[in-house]
Amino acid sequence: MTRTIPSTGDTVPAIGAGTSGSYEVALDSPDFTRLQETVRVFFDGGATLFDTSPNYTNADEVLGALLAAGGWRDRCFLATKIAADDRAAMEAQWAESRRRLQTDHVELLQVHNLRALDIAWPYAQQLKEARATKYIGLTHYLESGHAPLVAAMRALRPDFVQVNYSVNAPQAARTVLPVAQELGIAVLVNRAFDDGKLFARVGDAALPGWAADVGVTSWSQLFLKFAISHPAVTAVIPATGRPDRQADQLRAGTGPLLSEAQQAELVARFA
Repeated sequence: MTRTIPSTGDTVPAIGAGTSGSYEVALDSPDFTRLQETVRVFFDGGATLFDTSPNYTNADEVLGALLAAGGWRDRCFLATKIAADDRAAMEAQWAESRRRLQTDHVELLQVHNLRALDIAWPYAQQLKEARATKYIGLTHYLESGHAPLVAAMRALRPDFVQVNYSVNAPQAARTVLPVAQELGIAVLVNRAFDDGKLFARVGDAALPGWAADVGVTSWSQLFLKFAISHPAVTAVIPATGRPDRQADQLRAGTGPLLSEAQQAELVARFA
C-alpha cells in the first residue's frame, strides 16, 4: 500500500521503519548480522522509508553500513533529523550524519521535537534549497507537543510532520492529523506500539473477531493498520531488529483498512 506525499505527488509505501533501539548495535555483532536479513526482508517486501536520528547513539552508522553493504541506498527513502541547539552544532551534526549514513543527501530532514526551531528551520530550508534534502519536516513524540506542533505547521507549512499515534494514544486524530489534511502535509507516525507496551497489554488475548476480514493475523499488524487507516497518515515507522517481525509488520500494508467503527472499538478497548 502506498500513500501520496501532498507537496509533490510522489508516493511512498505506508509501512516504513525506524531505528531507535533496534539499530543501536555493534557493527561486528550477531545483532548486526540479523539486521542485514531484516533489511533485506524490508526492501524485498516493497518497503522503502527509513527514519533515523543522530540522537540514537550509533543507529545512523549501522543503517548507513547496512544500506551500503546491501546496495539499497538508491531504493531507500531516507529520513533523519536535526537535533541541536545552535547553528554551529547543527552544521557539525549534519556533516556527521552524512558521514555515518554514507550519503550526500537525504529524502527528508526533520527538526527533531521542534528543538531550537527558530534556528533549525531556516537551516533546514537552506539545505532544501541546496538539494541536500528533498523534503523538510517537524517532529514530536508526546501529546504535550501537539499544540506547539500544530502552531508550527500553520506558520511554517512543512512538507512532513511526525507525531505519536496509537490505539492507546489517539489524541493526534483530534489535533495534528486534521490540520495536516487541511494544509496538505504528509504525516509519519511514531510510537504505534507505545514503545512495546501494547504487546504487554494484549498478552495472549485473541484478536477481534473481525481481524481476518481486514487480513490481520497479529496484534502488531492490527496496531499498524490502525495508524495507517487514518486518511491523513502517510506512513508508520516501527523499529524492529528481527526478520520475522519485519515480515509480519509489512503485512499490515496489505488488505483492507479499518473502518471508523473498528478504529473506535480499538480506541475504546485500550483507553
